[in-house]
Amino acid sequence: MTPQQLKNSLLQRAIEGRLVEQRPEEGTAKDLLKEIRAEKERMIEDGKIKKSKPLPPITEDEKPFEIPDGWEWVRLGDLCSKIGSGNTPYGGRNSGVYKIKGVPLFREQNIYNDGIDYKGIVYISQELSDARQGSKVYAKDLLLNITGGSIGRCAVVPDDFNVGDVNQHILIIRLINSNLRKYLHGCICGPLGQNTINVKAVGARAGFSAEKCKNMLIPLPPLAEQHRIVSKIEELLPLIDKYNKAYTKLTAYNAHFPEAMKKSILQYAIQGKLVEQRPEEGTAKDLLKEIRAEKERLIEEGKIKKSKPLPPITEDEKPFEIPEGWEWVRLWDIVHNHGQEKPNKPFTYIDIGSVDNSKQKLGKEENIIQPEDAPSRARKILEKGDIIYSTVRPYLHNMCIIDRDFSRPPIASTGFAVMKTLTGVSNKYLFYYLLSPTFDTYANSNENAKGVAYPAINDKALYSSTVPLPPLAEQHRIVSKIEELLPLCEKLVK
Repeated sequence: MTPQQLKNSLLQRAIEGRLVEQRPEEGTAKDLLKEIRAEKERMIEDGKIKKSKPLPPITEDEKPFEIPDGWEWVRLGDLCSKIGSGNTPYGGRNSGVYKIKGVPLFREQNIYNDGIDYKGIVYISQELSDARQGSKVYAKDLLLNITGGSIGRCAVVPDDFNVGDVNQHILIIRLINSNLRKYLHGCICGPLGQNTINVKAVGARAGFSAEKCKNMLIPLPPLAEQHRIVSKIEELLPLIDKYNKAYTKLTAYNAHFPEAMKKSILQYAIQGKLVEQRPEEGTAKDLLKEIRAEKERLIEEGKIKKSKPLPPITEDEKPFEIPEGWEWVRLWDIVHNHGQEKPNKPFTYIDIGSVDNSKQKLGKEENIIQPEDAPSRARKILEKGDIIYSTVRPYLHNMCIIDRDFSRPPIASTGFAVMKTLTGVSNKYLFYYLLSPTFDTYANSNENAKGVAYPAINDKALYSSTVPLPPLAEQHRIVSKIEELLPLCEKLVK
């Protein structure tokens, strides 16, 4: 149960008479209503308020639930000397009507269920306030937001408040017996009141009128029971607030846990902690001999160009210890690419938007382009099994393995680095390494990711990165274990 559901449940139990016991010696709501009606008549006779049109009787069909003996269903208007909205001073802020001091003018952004928020408060002059008698606010009034996104928020004006004003988006609810205010505040803020407001609200900006407010149904207990209900609510709400803080932390933790678990799995994998090492599978040193031999052969055959040797890896470049039998290598030592060409026939264009960066998968749709319409960035040759890695904003993980054939030859944007793994290197193992926290840290560091709005890593920095290389059989076992565990992380999201 969410904190709001818990609070709603508390307020609903309160107005159903299930929060505290009933005590016959405390009298009945019928007696309380007689006193309120008598006081209302006195106020009318004294000219303090005008006589209003009687509200319609409450029918049995209107009553949403049973209430205890001694309680009464009433309309809110029968308990009030005033229910009416204020109005916004003509011209508003731009007219200079708002002052830095004077009489506070409450607007909807100042009204919350737990009280009045003075942040952003504006003031009007005493002279203007005196001319706005219908908008005046006094201590112990209830203020109810009746329009827009904050509709239904209701505040009790503090007992020590002097005088203020409201705009047309707020209803002033002034009770004949102000001792009812805290109980009625709970009624309005609870499910019954909020449902009434939201069902009755009409118009493009969802407005709730004074007339509808007057007709709102209230389950009324005796006054002494109201006080006990309010005391119990005030005792329990701080516990709900504590629960809310714990719930918020737990919700945030649960939201981040699947991604954190995914990162942990990848990090354990590349550090040799996800599967055991098996001596019979050989060593990465032997594997490197085969990889270098293949690279020399490709150079001799003219399939790739010979490049300047990269410097040896220093101890400072090694981010963590790796198991015996593994080797640190530079990325360019274990991959190559196919170069670039300007398309001269129809092709399947793969740009940054072709990759689903939440799943690191290529989209299903083929973007077939005629050579005369080719974007200037459509240059990089691709083959099935290649890894493509967006070098712009590497933290976005716009990367994937080209996992299928296409109806037209694929060409990638120059925004990608294209990597074909050499024999002896699993493209999936390398792919998961490029997703790992270690590589993320490297690719997005200030030294390697240049630019402010669109930081990018250049080819030299990318291919100079260090990669922990296990024997090939262990690479395959690592990939199998990752692909067994990552779907479990995805289930945690649901």
